[in-house]
Amino acid sequence: MSDLLENPRAGRVKAVAALSKKDVRAETGLFLLEGPQAVREAIEYRPELLRELYVTPTAAARYALDDAPVDTWFVTEQVLDAMADTVTPQGVVAVCQQFPTSVKDVFPDTADSLEARGGLPGIVAILEEVRDPGNAGTIIRAADAAGADAVVLTGRSVDPYNPKVVRSTTGSLFHVPVSVGVTLADAVSRARGLGYTILAADVSGDDLPDVRAEGMLDGPTAWVFGNEARGLTAEDLALVDRAVKVPIYGKAESMNLATAASVCLYESAFAHRTA
Repeated sequence: MSDLLENPRAGRVKAVAALSKKDVRAETGLFLLEGPQAVREAIEYRPELLRELYVTPTAAARYALDDAPVDTWFVTEQVLDAMADTVTPQGVVAVCQQFPTSVKDVFPDTADSLEARGGLPGIVAILEEVRDPGNAGTIIRAADAAGADAVVLTGRSVDPYNPKVVRSTTGSLFHVPVSVGVTLADAVSRARGLGYTILAADVSGDDLPDVRAEGMLDGPTAWVFGNEARGLTAEDLALVDRAVKVPIYGKAESMNLATAASVCLYESAFAHRTA
């Protein structure tokens, strides 16, 4: 543990705060991790990714972070406020190395590669032009909770290392592989070549319970989720095997993207376990 950092305008403090900007993250390959729960998940599951930890003395004692396996600095509340992206940080900020997964690792080129790693993954979520950080992070968290094997964010989607995305995953970013930068067409082509059923969540589709009753969720499934406002285009829908909607039985005008995605992912999880 170092001496107390007290100057909010110090170079180190500014460098950490700058990670809220996409161009700085791209240049450094680092990202900002905030809050005790997210830091604990990183320590437990991917400690090798942690580069620096900044914590107030009060938070260090409260969350038992005094002996974290990473270079750690005590900081004042003012310094932490200057570093953090949130308005009311919880006394803990870390700097982590980015760790995107290659789309070739999610959808390998050959069946031999699949056999080497134990067979075909059961559920993958593909996000096309999902721009809202909260939605993207919540879908990653839901995919993790449902036991999905990976999440793919196309190049038109939000950066998964955006601070708001990272916070919304609540640590799930360290549990499930996340691939970035691929086009939707390439992701779908790779998935189909490996035998996935490609389903798109879209209001024009068939009711989800009916699709599950037909057995379409029993095998390996890649779910495609589109933009919050516009959904998926006709060209996008032409790429998939079937469009599916979550039926609304009440009077709600529509359903939040992350909520609908959670339902779809869990229906696949239920179908796999029943099958």
